Amino acid sequence: MTGTNPAREPLLAVSGLGKRYPVIGHRGDRAHALWDVLRGRAPRRMVEVLQDVSFELRPGESLGIIGENGAGKSTLLKLITGVLTPSSGQVQRRGRIGALLELGAGFHPEYSGRENVRMAAALHGLSAGELAKRMDQIEAFADIGNYLDEPVKHYSSGMVVRLGFALVSSLRPELLITDEVLAVGDESFQKKCIRWLDDYLGSGGSLLLVSHSMYHVQKLCQRALWLQHGQVQALGEVHDVTQRYLAWHEHRQRPERAPEAAGVADYGIDWVALNGEHDDVPVSVAMGDTLAVDVRLRSNDARAPVVLIGLVRADGTPVYGVSSEMDGASPVSLGDGRFAYRLQFPALSLLPGSYQLRVHPLDPEGMRLFDTIERQLIVPGTAREFGLVRLPHTWTHAP
Repeated sequence: MTGTNPAREPLLAVSGLGKRYPVIGHRGDRAHALWDVLRGRAPRRMVEVLQDVSFELRPGESLGIIGENGAGKSTLLKLITGVLTPSSGQVQRRGRIGALLELGAGFHPEYSGRENVRMAAALHGLSAGELAKRMDQIEAFADIGNYLDEPVKHYSSGMVVRLGFALVSSLRPELLITDEVLAVGDESFQKKCIRWLDDYLGSGGSLLLVSHSMYHVQKLCQRALWLQHGQVQALGEVHDVTQRYLAWHEHRQRPERAPEAAGVADYGIDWVALNGEHDDVPVSVAMGDTLAVDVRLRSNDARAPVVLIGLVRADGTPVYGVSSEMDGASPVSLGDGRFAYRLQFPALSLLPGSYQLRVHPLDPEGMRLFDTIERQLIVPGTAREFGLVRLPHTWTHAP
């Protein structure tokens, strides 16, 4: 009989997890919901906050949970840590778990920081002697000075997080669960937390991280789970999922183009295709592969317009732009005032990430811009270089 390897058994197994709440939006809803509960019936009006979420986390793995506000991220963490009871599905936990959820959760506001640390350590099974050995480390990590002996109600949000993270860092749980902890506090403390997390993960720790910072998710996590309206939108390798999420955000925030009045615009865009894809969907092109941009323009006066094509990063940072007029490129005339351009990037040097390609028709003199179409471009993969593009380079021996 072959036994299982405990070291590879999941620390966390979430299966079909769901959470529903009764709708309390009008006068009488609360009374109706309470009456239904007293009669042993489910409330008549329910809202689904989380639906059919499933995943596993094994020792040494790290998972980032991403999604817009209200997607169900914090609810999921509360179900996992036992703060809430699931309406459906189950959570199986193994090993010692440390959690940093809402600011101040678990701290009594009337007690001092030191007293709260003692109570929390006792709840985690630490003896007074073990805590005494670690207290200097906790004080140094929190770095809040004399406030350690002040009531927690006098703390700023950043100080509460400092104390909570200092306590968790001393416990070194097998699984650490955090909810936007790195978004609070000054830059020096965030760097201290990142260094500790790097060491924690490097020594075999496991991490479940909720964050709106794709930088922190990509840096600290191997995989990512994207929640959308309480459901799993994507689960997989961290760069693939976060790039899809950023592309969705860019498409969602892009303003709609106003329809043109007849006879007003002299030059316009019929369509743009990236590597043959005409639909307005994200197009994926690997670094080093060819990107072909086909543009069809229309002209009211039968003169060939100039086309300007630019690339920007997902956050709007310009990357590169070039026009047909700059390079002396001429279009193919298709008749009936239609013209076609093709621009090729034979070896795309963009680093992995989410980008926008913008196309603008200009008048033949290249002076006035008449229209804009944006298309989403995703460069998949992982890279540790910084910046926007990969530049050819070699390392040599110093002279």
